[in-house]
Amino acid sequence: MLDQVFNLPFDFGVEAPLVLLILVGLEAVLSADNAIALAAIAQGLEDPELQRRALNFGLVAAYVLRITLILTATWIVQFWQFELLGAAYLLWLVFQHFSSETAEDDRHHGPRFTSLWQTVPLIAVTDLAFSLDSVTTAIAISDKTWLVITGGTIGVITLRFMAGLFIKWLKEYVHLEDAGYITVGFVGLRLLVRAIRPELVPPEWIMIAAIAVVFSWGFSKRTDSEIVLETKSKKAEEVKH
Repeated sequence: MLDQVFNLPFDFGVEAPLVLLILVGLEAVLSADNAIALAAIAQGLEDPELQRRALNFGLVAAYVLRITLILTATWIVQFWQFELLGAAYLLWLVFQHFSSETAEDDRHHGPRFTSLWQTVPLIAVTDLAFSLDSVTTAIAISDKTWLVITGGTIGVITLRFMAGLFIKWLKEYVHLEDAGYITVGFVGLRLLVRAIRPELVPPEWIMIAAIAVVFSWGFSKRTDSEIVLETKSKKAEEVKH
């Protein structure tokens, strides 16, 4: 997703800090769908402390896989099968989510885990599947591997905090989990098209606009419990004044 930015008329030997800033900004903006997928996986653990540890350990493993991907990207881009596998995995996650049993509150729930180590590999592999697009594109356009590694490092740290926020928000907003998995489906379909017919891949702005619309819907309705708590909080503030 970085190709349009790297086409800007900068001399990257001089403007490397600016390019790094842009790269990190894009990582933060475009990793929302990744973050919500990781948050939903971690939420499969009942204990909040285990959720936190799963994200920490999972993203350490994901970082190692990202660096490996960056260092081998010039070889990986020669094989469309890797993108096909990434697309199949992401679309499988979407299918698993929407085909799961529905709870009494009419909200979908993903698989539940009893062990931390059931969750960590899933988080790492999911992040790797998301990374196939942006990392291979950045490497194909920029020969400054250190720049991509630095951006990826900051991106993983940003992703950790975003995933932590989404764990909280998934409990607060009715449609957010479904919205997140719809955007995961967008990424999976994009990888699939790129693997089979690269010339048919839609422009970046269409992808960003579609994700923005879906997330707007995801944040459109809060759970009844959150509405009640917010109402009580407002009443308490009024009583104080």
